[in-house]
Amino acid sequence: MIGATAASMTVADRARRKMSRRILPYFFLLYIVAYLDRANVAFAKLSMSADLKFSEAVFGFGAGVFFIGYFLLEIPGALIVERWSARLWIARILVTWGLFTVLVGFVKTPIQFYVTRFLLGMAEAGFFPGAIVYFTHWFPVRDRARAMSGLILAVPLSFVLGAPVSAWCLSLDLFGLPGWRWIFILQGLPAILLGLITPFYLTDHPHQAAWLTAEERQWVTGELERERQLRQKAGRGILRALSERNVLTLAAALFLIVLASYGYVFWLPTTIQKAAATSISMATLLSACPFVVATLSVRYMGRSSDRRRERKLHTAVPLILAGVFFLLTTIPGQPFLLTMIWLCLTGLMLWAWAPSFWVLPTMLLGESAAAASVGFINSIGNLGGFAGPAIVGTLLTAHHSYAFAVIALSAAFWAAAALILSLRLEAP
Repeated sequence: MIGATAASMTVADRARRKMSRRILPYFFLLYIVAYLDRANVAFAKLSMSADLKFSEAVFGFGAGVFFIGYFLLEIPGALIVERWSARLWIARILVTWGLFTVLVGFVKTPIQFYVTRFLLGMAEAGFFPGAIVYFTHWFPVRDRARAMSGLILAVPLSFVLGAPVSAWCLSLDLFGLPGWRWIFILQGLPAILLGLITPFYLTDHPHQAAWLTAEERQWVTGELERERQLRQKAGRGILRALSERNVLTLAAALFLIVLASYGYVFWLPTTIQKAAATSISMATLLSACPFVVATLSVRYMGRSSDRRRERKLHTAVPLILAGVFFLLTTIPGQPFLLTMIWLCLTGLMLWAWAPSFWVLPTMLLGESAAAASVGFINSIGNLGGFAGPAIVGTLLTAHHSYAFAVIALSAAFWAAAALILSLRLEAP
């Protein structure tokens, strides 16, 4: 019996290692490209707004309208990944979002800006919940926060890479096109290329994986089948799952988190430029600093959450701290270095909540219900990405202080933490 257990553990360890090495780096790369194309508008903002005479309200609405398109196709996209083919659907998403990113580089009017950003949101919809659902096809629940942390780590890293790359793009002046246009044109191309590679690289399910041995495939499918049967005993259908208190609470919490986060992200270069009285290119480069430190917390929190098998505090505490540190940036008369420290500490907490947060719906529901709930939570939550920039842009255009906007965003972080702490969970 002891020998059989040791052999079984060896198979499990080999399978985990192979899956992690094959799947996680590729999704890490895809998510870097996704966030780069979603948020590069923040790096283009100063030059773009000056060139096209966009007000803060126009920019805020255009930056945020992405999430309206995102909302419309989020749940269908997650269900398609669950019931059809993850690799083919993800490939479609990559190619179309790359094309629409390139199109943003050719806008001339507010309406064109709104339309292309809306279409970009529709094109990308389903990628993130699709990735989460895809992970449930491969990683048992005890490994899932760690796997999610590998994906979430791509978000701050995309900003770390995006800042110097975008600063370089801003220096270009090719074919009569200013640098801010090249930010979108050049950064949209990798998504198209990866979309063409994805169908040949990804495998939909473990039983189809030629890169696993027969024993390893059997172990993975056995573990996932046992978890599936346990969740099926709870017997929740899709519609019932979407109306459950915990699912609605998670959706409301994510809405507030995303509202605050994108209010922070889209105005970060502007905040730094005003605080440091520096150039657009230097402000863009300095914008990478908060995201560098963010990479330190995401991986740690995912491992800590899995090790302790605790989800609520690992989600709520970073949100509370993000609100506190962000609020401290509004202290009047403080030196720029201190402002940068508060911005960096806010960045440290900005995605530390995410690995444990996204384990919650996959723990509580069966396959289709979990896929639908992840899509529902993400679609409702990401409407905050429309609300945050739109609110900040409107407040600033109406001549309210930036400190007033920061207070509102910090309060959103704290309200989201309160919602997470109110969750009723039977299992860690």
